[in-house]
Amino acid sequence: MHLALWIAASLLAPVALVGGLTKSFVPRARLAAQHGGEWTANVPPGLVKALGAVELLAAAGLVLPAALGIAPVMVPVTALCWILLMVGAMATHARLNQSKLVAVNVVYLALAAFVAIGRL
Repeated sequence: MHLALWIAASLLAPVALVGGLTKSFVPRARLAAQHGGEWTANVPPGLVKALGAVELLAAAGLVLPAALGIAPVMVPVTALCWILLMVGAMATHARLNQSKLVAVNVVYLALAAFVAIGRL
């Protein structure tokens, strides 16, 4: 079980890292032109950057606390926060009729739920 939790967290962390880096450093116009990033055209740039920062924190929070043995309770807390983020992502992509992206977000949510429950 311990190994499965590490694998799940290790699968989610790069997703959060790439999403965070993209939202933090790629210009909003370029994000809006990509499939799945259309929603960024209709929100303030600060919100996109804030979500990027949250995803960067999630990437660290899913792995580092357990790996370093410092406040390991932050791993399930981060996973619970990731679940909330995925609910928002699913609602956004559903509103834009992007069912494949909603399905991807469901998988990420399920992995995060597994990590949250397993680490609590």
